[in-house]
Amino acid sequence: MSENLNMEQMTSEYYDVLKEIGNIGAGNATTALAQMIGTKVDMSVPQVKLLEFKELGDMMGGAEQIMAGIYLGVEGDVEGSIMFLLKKGGAKHLVNKLMMGMGDENAPDFNEMELSALKEVGNIITGAYLNSLSTLTNLKIYPTPPDLAIDMAGALLSVPAIEFGTIGDKILLIQTQFFDETLIDGFFILIPDVESYTKILKALGIDVHIVA
Repeated sequence: MSENLNMEQMTSEYYDVLKEIGNIGAGNATTALAQMIGTKVDMSVPQVKLLEFKELGDMMGGAEQIMAGIYLGVEGDVEGSIMFLLKKGGAKHLVNKLMMGMGDENAPDFNEMELSALKEVGNIITGAYLNSLSTLTNLKIYPTPPDLAIDMAGALLSVPAIEFGTIGDKILLIQTQFFDETLIDGFFILIPDVESYTKILKALGIDVHIVA
C-alpha cells in the first residue's frame, strides 16, 4: 500500500485548497516585494491553473519568450522545489528599482550586479511564498540557496518538467500580476514530491485516499 495523489484525478476540494495557498502565498510575496523595492506594489487576483507541461510555455507568452527563472530546492517536512519565473522586461524593471535607478533597463543583458540583485528578488519572493505555506500547514519548510538562469521559457521549464514527470503530466501554475507603474507577470511553480503533496493536504485537513 502506498499513498498516492494522482494529479489527473484531483478533486475540486484539493484544487480549492491549492488555490487558497496560491492566493495567500502570492499576497505575502507582493508585500515582501513592496518592502524590498520601497514602492507600493499592487497585485491582481492570482490565476491558479492545472496545466499540462506543454501548455506552460504558451501561458508565459511562448516557449521562446526570454525569461528569468529563479529555482530553489525545498527541504524539511516538504521536499521538492519551487520555481519563480518572470519575463525579462519585468525582471529588468525590478532590478532597476532595487538598485535605485542604477540598473540599465535597455541593456540587452544583465551585468553581474543586476544578476545578484535579481537572485535576491527571487529569493525574497519565493521565501515569502514558502513561509505562507509553512504557516498554513504548520510544516517545516526550508528553501535551499537559489539558482538563477536567463533563457527561453521552454529551456527553463525543462528542469521542473523532468522532476514532475514522476507525479503526472499536469502541474499547478500560479500566475500573479504585480504592478507599480509597470505590469510584471510572475509565475510560481511549486513541485513537491508525491509524499509531500499528501503531507500538505493532510496538514490542511483534506483527506487523501490511499491507493494500492
